[in-house]
Amino acid sequence: MKNVLVTGSSRGIGKSIAKKFLEYNFNVCINAYKSVAELNSTLNEFQSENVYAIKADVSDYAQCLHMFEKAEKKFGSVDILINNAGVSHIGLFNEMQPNQWQRIMDINFGSVLNCSHIAIQSMIKKHSGVIINVSSVWGVVGASCESVYSASKGAVNLFTKSLAKELAPSNIRVNAIACGMVDTKMNSNLTVQEKFELQNEIPIGYFANGKDVAELTYFLASDVASYITGQVINLDGGWI
Repeated sequence: MKNVLVTGSSRGIGKSIAKKFLEYNFNVCINAYKSVAELNSTLNEFQSENVYAIKADVSDYAQCLHMFEKAEKKFGSVDILINNAGVSHIGLFNEMQPNQWQRIMDINFGSVLNCSHIAIQSMIKKHSGVIINVSSVWGVVGASCESVYSASKGAVNLFTKSLAKELAPSNIRVNAIACGMVDTKMNSNLTVQEKFELQNEIPIGYFANGKDVAELTYFLASDVASYITGQVINLDGGWI
């Protein structure tokens, strides 16, 4: 039985991904830092011996180390790492403060560095492993009023491609999913009119949901995708 760790999985995309792997009897570690109540609620909702909740700030390397130690003690070393934790910020760059953009970079990109660095230590020894980074189409094309967010996801995308080349000889695959509009709490600030206008821009005509991301994540983690690595796959309904 393989072990999966999904960061930022108390709700939304991360929760959907965790649920998908549980359905196929993987051991799954879910994680959150601030949304502890939601993390516990998700744990109770899953009602499975194969799931384990770990509170940790994944932007902090020391806390990531502790998280992996807990995961290994519970299930064994992590076979599949899903870097999903992230935050967004909408606003003009000239009105942002340094602490705001530092937080975005620390969580969106720093967490990927932290968790990937720790995970690959055992993956290299086992000569096996999968890392999937949940990214954004804004990391591909950039978005006005989301400059730092776009930059953080762009960094994730290039890190994905570079790390995949580095780890391929060790039989470790690394891919990213560049999500378009996904109907999650992160996009709850949009008005009904804004959502309507955005849906009209998307050729497929509607927002994705967490299950859509989970299905692609599971596919990329499976042996069926054993020849796929170093890819940033747009999941955007033809939008970008």
